[in-house]
Amino acid sequence: MQHPPLFPFPVPSPENSRRNCVIAFTTPQNYAPRLSELIHLKGWTPLWCPTVIVESTEQTISSIHHYLNPRAGIDEPNSFLEEFSSLAFTSRTGITAFSQALSINPTPPLTPNGEILTITALGNDAELLDRDFIRKMCANPERIRVLVPSIATPSGLVEALGIGQGRKVLCPVPLVIGLNEPPVVPKFLDDLSKRGWIPVRLDAYETRWAGAKCAEDVVMKSEEECGFDAIVFTSTGEVEGLLKSLEEFGLDWSMVRRRCPRMVVAAHGPVTAAGAESLGVGIDVVSSNFGSFDGVVDALAHKWKSLENQES
Repeated sequence: MQHPPLFPFPVPSPENSRRNCVIAFTTPQNYAPRLSELIHLKGWTPLWCPTVIVESTEQTISSIHHYLNPRAGIDEPNSFLEEFSSLAFTSRTGITAFSQALSINPTPPLTPNGEILTITALGNDAELLDRDFIRKMCANPERIRVLVPSIATPSGLVEALGIGQGRKVLCPVPLVIGLNEPPVVPKFLDDLSKRGWIPVRLDAYETRWAGAKCAEDVVMKSEEECGFDAIVFTSTGEVEGLLKSLEEFGLDWSMVRRRCPRMVVAAHGPVTAAGAESLGVGIDVVSSNFGSFDGVVDALAHKWKSLENQES
């Protein structure tokens, strides 16, 4: 199944392309346009092969509303969110899902007076914690503190939050369906506990396998003479989703490697790289700047530049 282009691409110009490189990437829909654009800006051809579906559902929105709605049986209306000292987002989708729930909430969940709530996000995800998001959280913006760790990983977030001293932190994370839950979220929650926090898991959205045919474009392209030049993974779930689909086609990762011997395998950050390696997928390139997708695309360009210098 050939996925339609995310937006029309002109043919890359020869002077800006390396053999008109084809870059496969398994990112879900919500992240795909940005990564596709960055690949195109390098003069390469993006091949979008989503292996997971990430989205909010009625169930997950309801789960978020549990913490936003006024509690029954008390004189002054306030929400369960008032019990928390921090709201820790580890993904852009978590922020989007939370914002969606806030938009249909009749009143801000936080009263104008009370303790500071620290909201954390990783890298460029923090741009979603804008004035509008804060306004939907509380009429008094002074109650909100936004914290962006210098290292854009869940462990970096834990370090930035510091010692919990028995305080509660709400953690909007994915509910994984049809795949094994990667160790990232359980480790994140465990690390928070070790730092003295009381983490409360909130299944804020779903991550589901995209189905048996999701690797079809990768399989078909790998059968061609040139195949594709690189594949980019941005989460461990994407890797498992691809491997699971390859099995449906009677293939495994080593067979794809043999079909595409020049293929470079890139991971967006060390967490994704470690997850891929644990599933038997060797990684050639890991972005050191993983606050945005620019890092993994630049890392690919650097890899090929180094190879060209060696060959010249």
